[in-house]
Amino acid sequence: MRKFAMGADHGWVAEQVQVDGRSVYYRRSVGGSGVPVVHIHGFAISGSYLMPTARLLAGRWVNVVPDLPGYGRSERRDQVLDVPALAGALLAILDALNIERAVLVGNSMGCPIGLEVAHEAPERVHRLVLVSPAGGIQNRPLPRALRQLALDVMRESPRMAPIALPDYLRFGPVNGLRLFHELTLYPSLERLLHTPVPTLAVLGGRDPLMPPPSRVHEVGRLASQHLAVVLVEGAAHAVNFNHPEELAEVIEAWLDGALLARDTRLPAGVRVIHGRPDPI
Repeated sequence: MRKFAMGADHGWVAEQVQVDGRSVYYRRSVGGSGVPVVHIHGFAISGSYLMPTARLLAGRWVNVVPDLPGYGRSERRDQVLDVPALAGALLAILDALNIERAVLVGNSMGCPIGLEVAHEAPERVHRLVLVSPAGGIQNRPLPRALRQLALDVMRESPRMAPIALPDYLRFGPVNGLRLFHELTLYPSLERLLHTPVPTLAVLGGRDPLMPPPSRVHEVGRLASQHLAVVLVEGAAHAVNFNHPEELAEVIEAWLDGALLARDTRLPAGVRVIHGRPDPI
């Protein structure tokens, strides 16, 4: 295992680990305790944009932010991995890091990956956080999804461009389009409705890739008691980057079992739109 300095990111180290014979790059906080929090990035991008939220959570828990195989600073692959293969790769990363059980925090494509892991190996997932879960009927057909994506680019913080653009260029437009099309076909709703682990979904109020609140309420009525849904009113798709303080507070309250308590004060612009007390 090779270790690198992270410059101004005090309390963090950057390391590489071998997974299936190829190097995988990840960032890890050196403080905190308890069940580790593992962050899962979206398509065609590295884990760099997840760091604002991860830094805020690192005071209490060990946080791990990998670049999945073929992304960011991880070694390139001969072919782009699909969602089930990426879920298998994430499990292999957890094995390599000796993480028996984790809180998974996914954004965009990271949500289907987290859902796949939860369904395949629920004993490995303590809790699941789905931030802007992409995929499914609200992103079909592909031209509609591309229009949604273009609109979201205009709504994201301009500070994200220097982080995201090099990743997108490295991943390549052909690979990106192929994977994005696959993502639109992923049955996110069906997997979410039958999630076997306690799950928190966080939606952005300005995210054009998400369904309207009325649809969310309808889904909530069908979902198991494991599911809670929170809306961050001013957030676009990459909530982890554009509203990290609000997201970190919501995740912390949920992990503490306080999110649905009557006396819990949430940040301004954040509200619970579905949830029942979690028996676990």
